Amino acid sequence: MSFLGEEMGRLTTVEERHRRLAARLLLVVISTVIVTLLGTVGLYLAERHAHGTQIHTFGQAAFFATTQLLTVSSSMTNPLTPAGRAIDVLLEVWALIVVAGSAGAVASFLQTGDQS
Repeated sequence: MSFLGEEMGRLTTVEERHRRLAARLLLVVISTVIVTLLGTVGLYLAERHAHGTQIHTFGQAAFFATTQLLTVSSSMTNPLTPAGRAIDVLLEVWALIVVAGSAGAVASFLQTGDQS
């Protein structure tokens, strides 16, 4: 039963490593919101007048940018303009970096906890 009490105590203890992880994840969220807004504006400006595009409104650009960051996929066709395609690639690269970096931060957090 001592083991159970020890583990329950860990659930309610906030250490420096908890604050460090929370700060890193908050930084990722804030940065991703900024990237989403920049991507949305860029996609809207690049694609809104392109022939055959599915991005005509700011809302459609926001939907596309957000789905690219969340799933690296969208039900909408890929951007048609060179600028739109470049923005799309940058959004996908950002998403991959954030996923890998966040996984690394969580792994580091867990590894640090196992050592104590």
